[in-house]
Amino acid sequence: MSELRFVHMGFGADAVEYQEAWDEQRRVHAARFADEVPDTVILLEHPPVYTAGRRTEDSERPLDGTPVVDVDRGGKITWHGPGQLVGYPIQKLPRPVDVVAHVRRLEEALIRTCAEFGLETTRVEGRSGVWVLGDPVEQRPALGGLSLDFDPRLTDEEFDPRLNGPEYAPSNAGQRREDRKIAAIGIRVAKGVTMHGFALNVNPDNKWFDRIIPCGIRDAGVASLAAELDRDITVEDVLPVAERHLRDVLQNADLKPRLVEKASA
Repeated sequence: MSELRFVHMGFGADAVEYQEAWDEQRRVHAARFADEVPDTVILLEHPPVYTAGRRTEDSERPLDGTPVVDVDRGGKITWHGPGQLVGYPIQKLPRPVDVVAHVRRLEEALIRTCAEFGLETTRVEGRSGVWVLGDPVEQRPALGGLSLDFDPRLTDEEFDPRLNGPEYAPSNAGQRREDRKIAAIGIRVAKGVTMHGFALNVNPDNKWFDRIIPCGIRDAGVASLAAELDRDITVEDVLPVAERHLRDVLQNADLKPRLVEKASA
């Protein structure tokens, strides 16, 4: 069992600008690599900001030229802002680092957090993060009067949901009964130490996601705890619950290096 400390950097009126938080991440990352501090989870809220991971394509960014902060994490473009609990676990892992196992631990802590509020969430194969599953495709309402067999998001390479009204908006995925992401995860590992992390939608204005292709996924949307449960839930409510589950999962994890298969002679 390794020591784990939590740092509350700022919430609400004290929300932390993205660049300030990124600078603090790098400072703590260097200190953790040098064993000057224990494993650390920074928790905070950001003012509204779009950030783009290394795999983001130009076609996924805001059409109106809204500024986007390009960052060195994995994944694609997303939004951070009020009503969203953001966490940056800075943790030293054994080498060779098992990145997938780290992501799975973050997902597990967030799945447990949602469950404590009464919302069942899960993983979706091939897509990181935490998801609320929609109805089977054949049971979902038709889009734009068309059968889902002709969903243009899947069949037309030039179709852009950002230009086609609310029936295709990521924020309306719940009304369409589609899969929708409630927590995004994007990390980076440098020198065996993790940085970046997760964003859990508690009660944000999810219309911010309609200006981008969230995480580069065109056939699903976004969710929030408050909207899914149809009751008032705040970041302040979720903070101690998320911290408890993160502590339980991360501090008690049996960290092991990634298995590397040796080539046969």
